[in-house]
Amino acid sequence: MQFSVKTSKPESLSTPCLVIGVFEDKNLPELTEQLDKAGGKIIHKLVTAGDINGKIGEHLLLQKVEGVRAQRLLLIGCGKSSELDAKKYCSILTHTWKALQKYTLTEVTLALPTLAVKDIGIERKAELLARLFVTNEYHYSATLSKKSKHFQLKEACLLLTEGRERSAANKGLEIGAAIGKGMNTARELGNLPANICTPTYLGKQALELATKNKLLSAKVLTEAQMKRLGMHSLLSVGNGSHQSSAFIIMQYKGAAASEKPQVLVGKGITFDSGGISLKPGAGMDEMKFDMCGAASVLGVMTALCELKPKMNVVGVIASAENMPSGSSTKPGDVITSMSKQTIEVLNTDAEGRLVLCDALTYIERFKPKTVVDIATLTGACIVALGSVASGLMSNDDKLADTLYKCGLDSLDPVWRLPIWDEYQELLKSNFADIANIGGPKAGTITAACFLSRFAKQYKWAHLDIAGTAWLQGAQKGATGRPVPLLMEYLLRH
Repeated sequence: MQFSVKTSKPESLSTPCLVIGVFEDKNLPELTEQLDKAGGKIIHKLVTAGDINGKIGEHLLLQKVEGVRAQRLLLIGCGKSSELDAKKYCSILTHTWKALQKYTLTEVTLALPTLAVKDIGIERKAELLARLFVTNEYHYSATLSKKSKHFQLKEACLLLTEGRERSAANKGLEIGAAIGKGMNTARELGNLPANICTPTYLGKQALELATKNKLLSAKVLTEAQMKRLGMHSLLSVGNGSHQSSAFIIMQYKGAAASEKPQVLVGKGITFDSGGISLKPGAGMDEMKFDMCGAASVLGVMTALCELKPKMNVVGVIASAENMPSGSSTKPGDVITSMSKQTIEVLNTDAEGRLVLCDALTYIERFKPKTVVDIATLTGACIVALGSVASGLMSNDDKLADTLYKCGLDSLDPVWRLPIWDEYQELLKSNFADIANIGGPKAGTITAACFLSRFAKQYKWAHLDIAGTAWLQGAQKGATGRPVPLLMEYLLRH
């Protein structure tokens, strides 16, 4: 898909299709009004007649209109002009894509970025447009025997009224397209079945990405190397599986070596049966999505390679498959982490924190500016926040506030939960330094409290994406979140 920007009078623009907005309150957006005058008030007549009311979700395709050079006009309902915010703008863009798909319009010019949207400028509007169009183009087909053809938009041109906005619009398109590509990478990895997307497969994807991009390097530690480093907590999770665990390190070097990196850590449990603490059978197929934290790190690295920002970022993935067998870790076992802290494993289904804790110790060597770990960690987070917001916990207020604001701006929201000392008391063990679960209360918080014990050397935040990483039901599939949030955060630095 190619994106471009043009500055022109709408009526004089030659294009296969011009997409323009119509408000529900009968007021026409500026460019629509201008076009309507050149077309003999045809749009005003259609609105008055009720052929299109302007509600979000409505559309109307017009063939050749007298006085207008565009071959077709696609009218898109934009709701009430006084209520148009970023969320509604994204809804308008999604319905626009569906209308383009319905009529198989593959080359279009869009006047929608000229809509006055509350609190966002042309760069953000262009970014959201490109991001949504790129992600709407994604379709999973890797394991389907018949590859059906799906709608693909060849060219999307943004029509602007002000030439001075061209640079900001182009920048927004570039960022949005890169984020969309990163989200699609994360979605594809999440959607792949666990017999394909193994820890070894994730490592190969990281190495392959690095071979294509000079600013990125990657390496994958073997189980023998992890054992020498003392990563017994991570290794304990994969004890019961025939699949080898993997520890993946990606380094994006876009700035001077002296500049401290931002570090991302992703949970990569490629299938989570629960181990000896076996999960219920219903819905267990969705546990292939338990590596969506890792997928988001690979998605971010993909987006960074597209944009090539001047910064340093380290992406680490701690990956294993959690299966029951005679060699599995058992409830009651005590293991020693890389940090030398001992852990009593009370529940083998609380395995994500066991792979992450060794990763959080390993990354101390990078002397990071900040660390954000991303994990589908707790079902309790789904109970608390549903599928709207990811859980956020942090040992640094400024970092937490920044991530919260980035979530709002990127429309990939998070909500902060506390990790006060009182919650740490729930992790006490009679037989080890710490237990891996804290009982039935505050499960999301005690999981973060566990991780905080291994993240004392730097500013750290934990994102629990258990409710936001994938959809269920008819739309079942990975969402690509929180790639937009993470990219917003990184690009602000």
